[in-house]
Amino acid sequence: MLLQNAPASALVIVAHPDDAEFMCAGTIARWAAAGSQVTYCVVTKGDKGSDDPAMTPGQLTVIREAEQRAAGAILGVRDFVFMGYPDGYLQHTLELRKDLTRVIRQYRPEAVITFDPTARFVGDFYLNHPDHRTTGDAALDAIFPSARDRLTFPELLIDGYEPHKVKQILLGFSDRMNIRIDIGETLELKKRALLAHPSQIAAGDVTFIEQWSREAAAGEGCEFAEAFFRIRMDDFPVEG
Repeated sequence: MLLQNAPASALVIVAHPDDAEFMCAGTIARWAAAGSQVTYCVVTKGDKGSDDPAMTPGQLTVIREAEQRAAGAILGVRDFVFMGYPDGYLQHTLELRKDLTRVIRQYRPEAVITFDPTARFVGDFYLNHPDHRTTGDAALDAIFPSARDRLTFPELLIDGYEPHKVKQILLGFSDRMNIRIDIGETLELKKRALLAHPSQIAAGDVTFIEQWSREAAAGEGCEFAEAFFRIRMDDFPVEG
């Protein structure tokens, strides 16, 4: 099924700078162009992702935050939250869940995009990063029931963060996709956003994105797509 309508607001919760560009940049560009207010929440600093022996975690943190802001600007992302957890060590703690609950209550998104925490493998070519699985798991628990329930994390109420109900969740890198979003008009923006992460991606080395997007679109009446497992938390307009 093709999902046509853009939500009024969306929150993308990912583990590292560049995760969102791989998972959903075409969708985000399409939604932003349609008027969605999009926020990126990046849980870790991405401070381990370098093979350069001269690189330090502190330097890499600064580089990758700047890259993420540049990539998001290409897509039309309006707001960024950098939570600052260490890369590679992420654990599903109550502290993490509360921090994510705070972000959800603050930005009050209609839709959330995050990782499918059950995806241990992606196809037969990628072992899913533990930070991805932890982020997806904690994000789902923050959405339901923590962000919804007034009596969960009552200290957030003291700070003014009222409960919020997310209407739909889109899980990326899943092996049980049930919706697709046509990104034919935003594929080039997705490529440009990926190339805004030069610390992670060699110049020009995004040709694989066309193949991925074409495979995701198979049988849905479009040439390029991003695919997700969609969970409906409330009624949401869909055109099939």
